[in-house]
Amino acid sequence: MERLQKVIAASGVASRRKAEELILKGCVSVNGEKVTELGTKVNGNDLICVNGKSITEEDKVYFMLNKPRGIISSAKDELNRKTVVDLIDTDKRIYPIGRLDYDTTGLLLLTNDGELSNILTHPNFNVEKTYVAKLNKFLEPSDFMKLKNGVMIDGRMCKPTKVRLKENNKIKNYAYVEVTIVEGRNHIIKRLFMELGYLVDKLTRTSYAGMSLGTMKSGEYRSLTIKEVKRLYEYGTSNNK
Repeated sequence: MERLQKVIAASGVASRRKAEELILKGCVSVNGEKVTELGTKVNGNDLICVNGKSITEEDKVYFMLNKPRGIISSAKDELNRKTVVDLIDTDKRIYPIGRLDYDTTGLLLLTNDGELSNILTHPNFNVEKTYVAKLNKFLEPSDFMKLKNGVMIDGRMCKPTKVRLKENNKIKNYAYVEVTIVEGRNHIIKRLFMELGYLVDKLTRTSYAGMSLGTMKSGEYRSLTIKEVKRLYEYGTSNNK
């Protein structure tokens, strides 16, 4: 294990002092996670990016995964729980683009392309994400309208770009609601409904940055095509505001 700033300096990207500045400014990521602490230890299997670019160039790979429930959305886990990376058969040092909660299922992209990851996760790029939430009870029409008009969470308005009621069963007391957002705060879908007095029993992401799961089953994954990767780059940059 070596100190992160030493590894960056050894790669020729920056001097040791400059590497420390880059770390403190939040310009460095390890396995897709931003690192701002000096002295962080890394090894030869870690993917280190400075300003979104890997310090050791390797062939880029891109995967779409239908994440199952009970899997960690990270490259590795301190408690040695299974991660999304464990589900992908590749020798590349990949990591997820963004996160899905432990109990959330659905579309997750994984790559070793730091530039694309930075584009799709940066708040300025307004990437749309679509989820289907199963609620613990019937959704009242008045609450559906509140959801469409936006909900205040921690003093900030969160307004979905699209809301669609897929199923609303008053007798069996449940509802399925499709919500599209660009908001990136943690647990934002669950918090939206919690503010209205509902719990989310199940949550699935069906679309991300214009990509859809299609017929992929839980736990399945596939490589993205060249056209799809190009479309992701175009989607991200065209949504920069």
